[in-house]
Amino acid sequence: MSSATAEETQTVVAARRLEHAGSVFIGVGRPSTAAILARMVHNPDLVLVYESGTIGAKPFHIPLSIGDGELAQTADFVVSVPEMFNYWIGTGRVDVAFLGAAQVDRFANLNSTVIGDYDQPKTRLPGAGGAPEIAAGCGEVVVIAPHNPRTLVERLDFVTTVGHGDGPGSRERLGFRGAGPTALITDLGVLEPDPQTRELTLTATMAGVAVEEVGSCASPITSPSSSRRETLSSPP
Repeated sequence: MSSATAEETQTVVAARRLEHAGSVFIGVGRPSTAAILARMVHNPDLVLVYESGTIGAKPFHIPLSIGDGELAQTADFVVSVPEMFNYWIGTGRVDVAFLGAAQVDRFANLNSTVIGDYDQPKTRLPGAGGAPEIAAGCGEVVVIAPHNPRTLVERLDFVTTVGHGDGPGSRERLGFRGAGPTALITDLGVLEPDPQTRELTLTATMAGVAVEEVGSCASPITSPSSSRRETLSSPP
């Protein structure tokens, strides 16, 4: 039997974060795969919520998009996008949201808008979608992203989604609900906000990954104390 890839391990670790969640807001790709895995393996009552308005979807296959027909066919009900954000997201009715981004800074703020100058960007990205509202309204946010210097940066080229702003008290000043980002799960490890500074701190590494390897791949990581860090096992 072949060993799990880094991406597969990342998906399993993300799925484990949903063991006790009641509901999760997800997009396509790895977040969707992780949520489907969690519902099938250890949390059968998990309610999957997609931005297209499907609530309680029960897909067996990985959806091609948020408009995949299987989501609507298996959902408990389907609502309009305005209702999704005004009634479900904005009022804090969703426990956990999975988000991705092209750039993540030390306070778990996210960029999914442009790389480079806004007026003349090197790369124009898909944009905000509902991410700003999702991060402001859901109970907590888990960010899933690759672990490399292009993604984990000292300063975002554009702030699309506020995580912990500029540190302690930022979310409260903005009137946001929920805890904000509680974890960044990469292919090398898990980073969580420090209770005092709100800066992302390495709290776990994937099996076979050394702390030095993690630190060499990104700038905003705060070195962990040995008492906080754990090594996550790979899936069988």
